[in-house]
Amino acid sequence: MPVGGINPDPDASKPAHLVIRNGRVYTGDAARPAATALAVRDGRIVAIGDDEDTASCVGAGTRVVDALNRRIIPGLNDSHLHVIRGGVNYLLELRWDGVPSLRTALWMLREQASRTPQGQWVRVVGGWTGEQFAERRLPTVSELNAAAPDTPVFVLHLYQSAILNRAALRAVGYTKETVAPPGGQIVRDHSGEPTGMLLAAPAAGLLYATLGMGPKLSDEEQIGSTRHFLLELNRLGLTSAMDAGGGFQNFPENYAAVMKLAEQGLLTMRISYNLFPQTPGQELEDLRRWIGMVRPGDGDEWLKLNGAGENLAWSPADFENFTEPRPFRPEKADSDLEAAVRLLLDHGWGFRLHATYEETIRANLDVFDKVSADGGFPRGVTWWFDHAETVSEASLDRIAAMGGALSIQNRMMFQGSAFCDRYGAARAATAPPIRQMLNRGLLVGAGTDATRVSSYNPWLSLEWLVRGRTIGGRLLASPDNRVDRETALHMYTVAGAELSGEGDVKGILKEGYYADLAVLSEDFFSVPEEDISHIESVLTVVGGRIVYSAGEFEGLAAPLPAPDPSWSPVAYYGGYHRTIAPSTPSGVRQAQALLDAAAESEEHRQWRVTRGFAEDRGPVSEIFDSCFVL
Repeated sequence: MPVGGINPDPDASKPAHLVIRNGRVYTGDAARPAATALAVRDGRIVAIGDDEDTASCVGAGTRVVDALNRRIIPGLNDSHLHVIRGGVNYLLELRWDGVPSLRTALWMLREQASRTPQGQWVRVVGGWTGEQFAERRLPTVSELNAAAPDTPVFVLHLYQSAILNRAALRAVGYTKETVAPPGGQIVRDHSGEPTGMLLAAPAAGLLYATLGMGPKLSDEEQIGSTRHFLLELNRLGLTSAMDAGGGFQNFPENYAAVMKLAEQGLLTMRISYNLFPQTPGQELEDLRRWIGMVRPGDGDEWLKLNGAGENLAWSPADFENFTEPRPFRPEKADSDLEAAVRLLLDHGWGFRLHATYEETIRANLDVFDKVSADGGFPRGVTWWFDHAETVSEASLDRIAAMGGALSIQNRMMFQGSAFCDRYGAARAATAPPIRQMLNRGLLVGAGTDATRVSSYNPWLSLEWLVRGRTIGGRLLASPDNRVDRETALHMYTVAGAELSGEGDVKGILKEGYYADLAVLSEDFFSVPEEDISHIESVLTVVGGRIVYSAGEFEGLAAPLPAPDPSWSPVAYYGGYHRTIAPSTPSGVRQAQALLDAAAESEEHRQWRVTRGFAEDRGPVSEIFDSCFVL
């Protein structure tokens, strides 16, 4: 098709499959930092520059897309995302990510309970906190009971707590005789009966074990669920992710969905994954079994094994529940970690290691020193610490000396207030010490640790890196611990690619590199800092294939089958709550927000009337939500 004077050349010997032009391309490539057009063939960039540079690539079958002068960036890469576990559960979950008020959240929960079939649950699992709500609080057990008197409801809040209604307590069988596991607490009333509140004290094992009692999707439904989750991530500009393993994620059975999609060529994100021993006391057996099955690098450009972690053994792991004191490190932790590290190094496996606190990192480094003295560390493999909120400068020096790296997440955006309450604002100002890491030349990837704590929305994380505030707006990071936008984007693109050993093929837009990119709804480099989190992609390309399109580009991406099961919350509410905001003065924005809220309220009322949930008594028939009635 002719676009802006570009005409197909029927004699082009090697025409591109896709040409994107008239964009403001941030390449990430120091040799050519900016461009306006690029051409793609066989999944890789074959030309980048301007219309003249790509004109010879346009043949009769080339799709030419006008980017309408929008900002184009390399596809985002979350270096710590529980994408595999999140995918198989996505269609079961009611996401409160980005929902602005508890009133709206409870309305969504009540509506979802009304359509959820008998025997199924309503689950709100991560990605939100009470600070994001206008009411600045969590829901109560009474409100959950009012919203869903008969349908089991499980609401997970960070690593801290879970709230269950009466129906959920019956479904899991918790009574006054139920004994909580070590590290967990079942809150009880005066008669000893569970109230519905579960606490991580400090471990989240009780919360996750309770969640694991709920119904699961069938194998086929898990495949569909994963496809919809990947599409949701594509909507936000993500084209790659590093899966950090996780509890209740056994290999290979719980990896079946992504493996099947990879076999069928249906993945819309590149995934590198780590293997996480599941059973305390059995870690070495798990690692030996996996070492006999697969090797790091096995797979292809869409799905490949990265190494072990984020736990190598259970005893050295700490817990990131900042409402509780830092957990005590058991005596066996050092020997358990040493045995696992030696086994991995002997077989050429790299690893990543969960570590929240300086005390954990320092003890782990002591173990690495011991391994190094006996036979070398790290023997050429890639290794890094995840999280590292309170790591010291001395430990950063040791990490650098040992050839290590780091992957940090925006957990403080969700848990920063609890951290301040326990450790003080001064320590929160450098948690984690991002600038100290970068100033030492350390490789530092960025991510979210979604889906059970932070939201999977990468733009929240990018805003946190730049702005240093919690999701409720509380300033945490000191000015010298924030980064500029280009550095933040580098951490979300280039650094992640280097961590997974793919720095020579992705992370920047350059000839020969994967054609992974996002065309943005707003320009990341010019929107006000507080609007970074409102950015989405309007066109996402992975391997030269358009996998998501919206707005002016709607219809360019092939649609997915409808969510199955049809009652899935995603079919009604989607995933991350759309919060695109124009860059307007605060007074105008506040007035617009009031108008939007009124319109949304009326839309909700009409939706309820249409489906028989309310009588049509006019626009003011239901001002108050019965969930709030005492």
